[in-house]
Amino acid sequence: MSQSLPVTPLDSVTATLRRALPVLPVVAVIALLGLPITPSHEGGANIADAMSGLVVLCCAIHLVRTRRRPLSATAALVLGLPVVGISVAAAGAADPGVGVTGLTRYLQVFVLVPAAVLLLVRDRRDFRLLAWSIVALALWQGAVGVRQYVTGTGASYQGEDVRAVGTFGPTDVMGMATVVAFGVVCAVALALGAGEARQRSVAVLCALALLPPLALSFSRGAWIATAVACGAQLVLAGLRRAVKAVAALAAAGMILVGGLGLGSAMLQERVTSITQVADAPDQSVTDRYTMWAAATDMWREHPLTGVGLKGFPEYRDGHASLALSSGSDIAGAGAAFHKQALLSPHNMYLLVLSEQGLVGLLALVGSWLALLVCALRGLVRVRRTAREAPEPGLTPAGRTQRGTDCALVACGLLVWQLVDFVYADIGGPSTVLTAVVFGVIGWWALMDPSATPGTGAAAPAAAVREEAAAR
Repeated sequence: MSQSLPVTPLDSVTATLRRALPVLPVVAVIALLGLPITPSHEGGANIADAMSGLVVLCCAIHLVRTRRRPLSATAALVLGLPVVGISVAAAGAADPGVGVTGLTRYLQVFVLVPAAVLLLVRDRRDFRLLAWSIVALALWQGAVGVRQYVTGTGASYQGEDVRAVGTFGPTDVMGMATVVAFGVVCAVALALGAGEARQRSVAVLCALALLPPLALSFSRGAWIATAVACGAQLVLAGLRRAVKAVAALAAAGMILVGGLGLGSAMLQERVTSITQVADAPDQSVTDRYTMWAAATDMWREHPLTGVGLKGFPEYRDGHASLALSSGSDIAGAGAAFHKQALLSPHNMYLLVLSEQGLVGLLALVGSWLALLVCALRGLVRVRRTAREAPEPGLTPAGRTQRGTDCALVACGLLVWQLVDFVYADIGGPSTVLTAVVFGVIGWWALMDPSATPGTGAAAPAAAVREEAAAR
């Protein structure tokens, strides 16, 4: 009589890696963003961008091997919609070479990498793996940023090298803030929606640990976007949880800022400056308003198709007022003092409007709004599925929560990105993470069985079996 061999921890790890093999290239992209960036680096491709290209290639190979239908008609329409405006703007670029470069970048961030991530993620276990990978990257970058503040080795801020920028350097001061904010949003979602108490506890600790580096990034746009996104997650999770979470965050904030005095003077000045954008704006706000006005003027001259991809820097001086400074002061974090040219309006909507016109803006924003609607429908559907096909052994609260962590991750990340784009645009080493995030959002909105209409009557039971296996 044959006897089965005992399962060793090594066998378990091997089986886990084999099961997650298709999504590991995406995890590699996230991990590579933890590597240091050369201080003088001011744009261009980096190793994470190169890896994102391999992700697209791996996705193509995976589709050929599995003979899987690439995308549904809805997914193809939503993800392919931005191609219209991007292609028209690339054709209208003053410099064909620059137009091709812009076309490649936009397709990478908003079409190709998101589609590849969407197709490589197979179930909610893969989804959660990516969410935790983002949290892990945020913790690493946050730890580097806090060390920079404590040791005075960060980017220059008000004459002191205390601004936390992580490994991205002073040329991409929004990089660490973006990564840490993504980590906060993912951690909050995992804490609010996960069924297991251990996972919820770890997620809460991660979210609290990421608040100090987010504060020390001194990024007002990231603060506002994170507050709005987490607020939306709390509302979607339920009023009772929202009240408890707000109370916990308020207590944590009082301890970090009031009790420990964590950057209290500089943080207070930075927070106060948010309300002074009209009365007494600082030079950075003045520059931003000036570039916003310049982008609007460009659109008025070319309302339908804009000035062409990568055309904002060329047309900027002809539309900007004299209030615009010569550039941003860059220093600290291993870089010598120099001026960094202001080559974008730091507003994604106005950048697209000026370079791609109404055609491009409607296509791109229409795609994002479609993702948001589908993601919210998925949240409603997964809650209804949990009630209609409960998993044996779970409490009513546990049945309601099952799968909502993924929904809250997707909705929170998309809300964060839509708000942050009011204060920022694409560019810098951290941009590839934005592409991955759109792929994560797209999977929940367009591919998850619980969020995809028309899957048949067996869909609820299948979703229950899948989630039971994931646990």
